[in-house]
Amino acid sequence: MRLFETLLRPTYAQKLSLLMTLPLIVAGTAIAVLVGYQSRALAEREIQALEVQLLEAKKAELRNYVTQARNGFAHIYGLAAPDDTQAKEQVAQILSAMIYGKDGFFFVYDYDGTNLVSPRQTEFINRNWAGLTDSAGVPVVDEFIRLARDGAGWHSFTWEKPSTGEEAQMIAYVLGLQDWQWAIGTGVFIDDVLATVAASRADVEARVQRTFLYIGAITLISLVLVFASGMFLNIRERRLADAKLKELTQRVFDAQEEERGRVARELHDGISQLLVGVRYALDNTRRRLTRGDGEGAVAPLEKGTESLLTAITEVRRISRDLRPGVLDDLGLGPALKALTDDFAARTGIETAFSTVVFRNRLDQDSKIALYRIAQEALTNIERHADATKVSIDLRGHTKGATMRITDNGRGLPQRDARTGPGIGLRNMQERIEQLDGTLRILSSRGTQSGTVIEASLPLSHLLPPGEEGTPAQLP
Repeated sequence: MRLFETLLRPTYAQKLSLLMTLPLIVAGTAIAVLVGYQSRALAEREIQALEVQLLEAKKAELRNYVTQARNGFAHIYGLAAPDDTQAKEQVAQILSAMIYGKDGFFFVYDYDGTNLVSPRQTEFINRNWAGLTDSAGVPVVDEFIRLARDGAGWHSFTWEKPSTGEEAQMIAYVLGLQDWQWAIGTGVFIDDVLATVAASRADVEARVQRTFLYIGAITLISLVLVFASGMFLNIRERRLADAKLKELTQRVFDAQEEERGRVARELHDGISQLLVGVRYALDNTRRRLTRGDGEGAVAPLEKGTESLLTAITEVRRISRDLRPGVLDDLGLGPALKALTDDFAARTGIETAFSTVVFRNRLDQDSKIALYRIAQEALTNIERHADATKVSIDLRGHTKGATMRITDNGRGLPQRDARTGPGIGLRNMQERIEQLDGTLRILSSRGTQSGTVIEASLPLSHLLPPGEEGTPAQLP
């Protein structure tokens, strides 16, 4: 009875302890909820981006397969009449032989729904499958025909895997041959993508739960310490308890910041989607080399190389976060003008910028590359050249576009005095090579010292006349 009365009438120390623990409980709960919400939200955006990129890589692979297949029979289809039975049989035989991987194959349906080619599931051949749906009720053959009539398109549905007989999600790319009224296509199963996404979500949920446990344990320890100090210690000891409470609260916030930092670092893993594309390209190359198709292996290998270079550039762009808004809003000319004006104001070096209005504007990748090269060059001039004059000239010509950066500095060291190319020069070279351009560096020392950096891009990076900007707009 007395214990019950004591609980109903707490002492001053107990009241003080309760008063001190309530804010901690609220803070710990709020922190746990906030960290859990932010972790899930950030991770979900990352996972969704990863899923989209993985699916895009699959689609790119499919489109490449269909393009190669069409190139394989284009010489037959292009010369054949709509009723040329012999040509149709030849094309059907070509497509029947084009199988890849464990489950990859090409299929052909006429616009009536009759299957003409299905090498891994021969029971489908010469039967009409109009109205066929998958286990979820999604139309399959009718959608193939509709996409083929429209020219080409993508379709996702559930289909039985030839290798295992189990159903899995598939993405198919369908192309229409209008003269023959054929819908040809191929598909890939994306169960590996779905499994990767599911595993990522499960991993995120596990990390969030562990975070909850950590925060709960810290909060619980804090509550015990605070309550004990309030019950048994004097005012001085309560002051020490206040300091401990602040320290523990800071540890909670540190845990929150550590979790945010970890999630932020994981955002960089989005680059894996590009590496997946590289993997598929290399796998495609390996299969072609295994088949002895050396010429056919060049294209996917080059594609994989380009994707790898893109991944390197993307990591550099994300980590440095130096993309100027004026480049997107106004174009390369105003961006370079602003860059040179800022350089002149900051360094006191006399700087001039000149350009001509392009009839055809540069594409976005070229703008970024030339801007970055100009940045690297001006940085090197500021740090090493001891120049008093700098000029940047940008113009288009019949072979493409050229940017020339000239200074009257002391020039580059002699080749035998260098330990190797600097990071800035390597960055310039990589950027221009990625766009199939050329970079020339001319330097002299002595009384007529100076350096000229000339970056040239081919005509393929100029937009066609129909897409050019207004006459007063810079490139």
